[in-house]
Amino acid sequence: MIRSTIRGLAILLVLSAAPHPVQAADTPAQLKDFPREALTIQRKTGRDLFQVWIADTPTRHQQGLMWVRQLAPDQGMLFLLEAPRPFDLWMKNTYLSLDMVFFDEAGRVLGIARNTTPLSTAIVSSPGDVAGVLEILAGESARRGIEVGDRLVHPAFGNR
Repeated sequence: MIRSTIRGLAILLVLSAAPHPVQAADTPAQLKDFPREALTIQRKTGRDLFQVWIADTPTRHQQGLMWVRQLAPDQGMLFLLEAPRPFDLWMKNTYLSLDMVFFDEAGRVLGIARNTTPLSTAIVSSPGDVAGVLEILAGESARRGIEVGDRLVHPAFGNR
């Protein structure tokens, strides 16, 4: 009896120490209905791989990363527009400071708004007509060396 109890406790201890899937932390509840895909940024000195949620409808554009409180350094939100145009965003209800990477139809980086202010209603504008924006954690674009002229590689841009 004592042996089986000890064995049962040992098994319970091992199971509780085993790694658990991080699905809940990996996908915030606010983003569960967003498609998720891989995106690569081709820099002059290398490549960076991200897992991004796709904001491809006006409803998804409106929500974006609002209410999300944690984001891994290799995650982001890819906003895709139907046609190139000026694009304005704000940080209302967005708890994370972000870098906003604006790009053209070919995925070429046109501008970067770095270290945006969480919960701000100040408008962050694109540098002219853009095909969309990639939002990543603040500081990641500088840390990785992402610059104007680099290229996003994703099926939305016809490049792979």
